[in-house]
Amino acid sequence: MNVKRTFGTVLTVLGIVGLIYTGYELINKSTDYTMLIVVGIIGLIFFSSGISLVKNTKDEA
Repeated sequence: MNVKRTFGTVLTVLGIVGLIYTGYELINKSTDYTMLIVVGIIGLIFFSSGISLVKNTKDEA
C-alpha cells in the first residue's frame, strides 16, 4: 500500500473524529467555544487534506 494513501486515510479518520467531537460538544452546550473552534478547524483541515491525498494519489503496482 502506498505511504501517501495510508497517511491520507489516517488524516481523514483524524478529521472525522475531530468533527464528531466538535459536534458532540456543541450539542452538549460546552462553554469552551475557543477550544471547539480550534478543534473544528483542525478537523476540517485534516479531513480535506486526507481526502485530497487519497484522491490524488495514483496506484502503482
